[in-house]
Amino acid sequence: MMSEFDSEKKVISQYSFQTIGRIAPMVERCIEAASVQVRLLFRPLEKYIKYPQGTIMEQQQEWRTLNGQRINISIADETFAVLTREKKLGHELKVCIGTDSQVKGKIAEFATVVVFIRKGKGGFMYIRNETTKQKMNIKQRMLSEVAKSIEVAYELSSIFSRFSVDMEVHADINTNPGFKSNDALKEAMGYIVGMGFAFKAKPEAFASSSCANKMVQ
Repeated sequence: MMSEFDSEKKVISQYSFQTIGRIAPMVERCIEAASVQVRLLFRPLEKYIKYPQGTIMEQQQEWRTLNGQRINISIADETFAVLTREKKLGHELKVCIGTDSQVKGKIAEFATVVVFIRKGKGGFMYIRNETTKQKMNIKQRMLSEVAKSIEVAYELSSIFSRFSVDMEVHADINTNPGFKSNDALKEAMGYIVGMGFAFKAKPEAFASSSCANKMVQ
């Protein structure tokens, strides 16, 4: 004979299953919505920068070293190999990623660099150039530079974490409000810090304002 307690348990169980049945579709929709938000968050930021018309980049070169040697594998694979080698040699590294651009007539050229600094022992870097005929104002160009740097930083961040290597993203943006590039400072800082990366602007952003700058002159 079923006790009053057992009867109540049965009712509660039935109610629980009915409730789960009703809320399950809602939970699935919430999970899907959250998944969409995550995918949007990590989509390359260039897709959110609105240009007057057309595509973003028309020509993208392969990664290369400073002496011009082309990298025939992905920058991620190259980075892993480099860090493995440098660790065996006992070098302590820091990495700085930055992008600069230059308008040359109707073409804007971008250069992104990944600079590896051996603490107290010099360093080396990898470069990738891109060109576009897209018309951009200076703020759009600054934010596009930041987007390119973030895209590379995100691609490599897990490798740096694995090897306990500090990374900074450098933005070729002036902190002085008197300069036009300063208009993009808050948004650029928000992009970079929002991704969890260390941020440097001028005059500390040597990866972009010096290294990358030389690659577009």
